Amino acid sequence: MRPLGILRHGSALHFWRYSVAFQRKLHAETTGKVSFYDIIIAGGGMVGTTLACKLAHNSKLANKKILLLEGAPEREWSLQLQYSNRVSALNKKTKDLLVSIGAWKHIVEARYKPVKKMQVWEALSDSMITFYHDNMIQDVAFIVENDVLLAAVNTVLESAKNVTVLHKARVKNYQLPGKNSTSVENDELVYLELENGSKFACSLVIGADGANSQVRKAMGVQYLSWNYNQMGIVATVRLFEPTENVVAWQRFLPTGPVALLPLTDELSSLVWSIPNEQAQNLLKLSEECFVDALNEALWKQYPRIKAVDASTRFLDSILGSILLVSNAVRQLPPSVTGVIEGSRAAFPLGFGHSTCYVAKGVALVGDAAHRIHPLAGQGVNLGFGDICCLSEMLSEAVGEGKALGSLSHLHQYETLRQRHNVPIMLAVDGLQKLYSSEVTPVVMLRSLGLQFTHALNPVKNFFMNYAAV
Repeated sequence: MRPLGILRHGSALHFWRYSVAFQRKLHAETTGKVSFYDIIIAGGGMVGTTLACKLAHNSKLANKKILLLEGAPEREWSLQLQYSNRVSALNKKTKDLLVSIGAWKHIVEARYKPVKKMQVWEALSDSMITFYHDNMIQDVAFIVENDVLLAAVNTVLESAKNVTVLHKARVKNYQLPGKNSTSVENDELVYLELENGSKFACSLVIGADGANSQVRKAMGVQYLSWNYNQMGIVATVRLFEPTENVVAWQRFLPTGPVALLPLTDELSSLVWSIPNEQAQNLLKLSEECFVDALNEALWKQYPRIKAVDASTRFLDSILGSILLVSNAVRQLPPSVTGVIEGSRAAFPLGFGHSTCYVAKGVALVGDAAHRIHPLAGQGVNLGFGDICCLSEMLSEAVGEGKALGSLSHLHQYETLRQRHNVPIMLAVDGLQKLYSSEVTPVVMLRSLGLQFTHALNPVKNFFMNYAAV
């Protein structure tokens, strides 16, 4: 060990900064004016609360104080008789995360629905694609109500000894390292003040505060975003007759995709992406008229383009000649007979991506970092992937004796997640734009692409496996 007197300049500066930060921490803890936590998570939704649970279960972070800031008032979580209209399609990696923190068992005790197969098809041609594992033994996804997931992770959080949850916590302002200050003393800690006057300091603040993230705005990073001029209509719908409801259905219409996700043998969850004006009109319809419009969206035969049909038949013959069968048996989607009262709602759809996920002492997760169209059901799964990666990077930082807000490990998190998230985001955005056109060459291109991909199991498996991590 090198004596303090002969430390190199860089090491001495690091030691001095660490000492100042440590003194500041002691001052914050002892004065009572500023409460110190090692990690503060801003945002207590599904991603923020699950992150708190994951960090609490991280053995290398067991002695770290964690604060979760939740803007909503404290509530009692109980299973409602009526299904919620907001659900998530969780992939296997997300399920494994929930198992690892002890939340999945609570979801199983409540309710969820496994998806054995997905069928996606085109309204303007016969092209389709199906996703399922061999003999449908393994589940493709798991449909879980957002409230059920939140109840499960909040139950786990109750036993987390190193996590404090603060409700009705609205942040007034953030002071990030190097921002709004020229003091070296402030370069090691993040400071924030709540609207009620409470003040906190931490080594790392994690923004899990949604698409309009205050943490991201405080970072001052570039945020690429645009609206799709669409709304996502959600509802819980009743099927015409009970069935073994294990298939997720999605049809690409000229106006946007419509999807039915299984809940029970009699109920499904609707996610219908449609232009804003049409969405507003659909919300105003009576239940009977809305059901008619939905069944038309699922079943209507659109005018066919002869050139597209000829091309798809030609590709079928070529694929058949090389023993690749593209025209698998098409299942007919279920018909809808009713809508659960009060379940119809709509929310705007858009794209958003922060060019940076991290800064000194700061990290973004979930919608605070990225927002995508729901057509692929990947939005929340990307956020849960962020959780796993960030937790691992923080473990490595602590194991190597580095500060939680150290940029070296935070940059690794950013690199790994952007390498995964960006391709998925661009693919989903591309699909949204590709399926918004009725121009013949575009319809032909997407129909042949869907048909070709369906015939090649290795390609389908690649997409399934990539989306599952």
